[in-house]
Amino acid sequence: MKGLTPFLSLALLTGLLTMNACSSKKETTEQKASIEKTAYGQLAGGQTADLYTLRNESGMTAQITNYGGIIVGLTAPDKDGKFEDVTLGQDSLSAYVKNNPYFGALIGRYGNRIAKGKFTLDGKTYNLVTNNMGNHLHGGTVGFDKVLWTATPIEGDEPALKLTYTSKDGEEGYPGNLNVTVTYTLQKDNALKIDYEATTDKPTVVNLTNHTYFNLTGGAKRDVLDHVVTLNADRFIPVDKTLIPTGKLQPVANTPFDFTQPTVIGKRINDSTDTQIKYGGGYDHGWVLNGSGDSLKLAATVYEPTSGRVMEVRTTEPAIQFYTGNFLDGSVTGREGFPYKKRYALCLETEHYPDSPNQSSFPTTTLRPGETYKTTTIYQFSTRKE
Repeated sequence: MKGLTPFLSLALLTGLLTMNACSSKKETTEQKASIEKTAYGQLAGGQTADLYTLRNESGMTAQITNYGGIIVGLTAPDKDGKFEDVTLGQDSLSAYVKNNPYFGALIGRYGNRIAKGKFTLDGKTYNLVTNNMGNHLHGGTVGFDKVLWTATPIEGDEPALKLTYTSKDGEEGYPGNLNVTVTYTLQKDNALKIDYEATTDKPTVVNLTNHTYFNLTGGAKRDVLDHVVTLNADRFIPVDKTLIPTGKLQPVANTPFDFTQPTVIGKRINDSTDTQIKYGGGYDHGWVLNGSGDSLKLAATVYEPTSGRVMEVRTTEPAIQFYTGNFLDGSVTGREGFPYKKRYALCLETEHYPDSPNQSSFPTTTLRPGETYKTTTIYQFSTRKE
């Protein structure tokens, strides 16, 4: 500083310190896309499950275990840029094994219900495991949510995790050896993309989905009744007392099932005059998405006013199951010992219609040798200030 006036010396020093501080701040706030693997715990028989943490450049993370393909955690920023977990989950592998109401899990071979656990294909009747009011639900007693998948991490600007599993001929009563690949990709635009693919060596039925429970408040410390939902669907799928489709689609107009415009979940969820609300204990139904073919389309939008978080769901599937956590009762303890109570989450399961193998008027879920089952669903997060 020799030769400079005290004022200039002080100014120069202050400038250097400011530059260093800015550089340090930049280094701590910038993120690099990555995927990391850690041991998650042991299963019966000595098998080890792993936990994979995917991170994008903005700081969003997705934690996925190869046990059940479960999304253990998924963070998203609120309107102030604060990242919080927007899913329900448990704090250990043993907790998922012991008592998991499908939190974050991959569901197969058949998501949703098949009436009385039976269907006929090419003249042959198949008997499946029954595990829900005399019906077959979410793949049976040991569905895809309870098996160990083979995991392959994929590094890059958009880190991904590829999971593969072979469901043996006769597993849970299904015909054919089914080779399944599910790939989770954490995209740059704060979206989690899920690609499903399957092939078989015998005619069979397939309907894969993911069963993540969402609560956009972050931390799931209260119910989701103030969440605002829009569904791109003019019709829904009525069910009987055991939640099996009646076979006739119904317009949503002038019913509690009309979410064609942004609607607060709690507005009509307790409408005791509606038979379908009674059967579901709230919303636990399929909506038939508008649009034809298997192109990627907007299925649902969820907005949480307090946090400003917005979730958009896009899918190639023809329907979406909207479930409002009606069967949560506080008996399942989540992260940090917090009990998950009734309606503390919502699910948006993209899929084919329930009981399609027994409903000739529904789009087919039959997969034959030589064919490839392919579907895609994207959960994208953003914020809104109002």
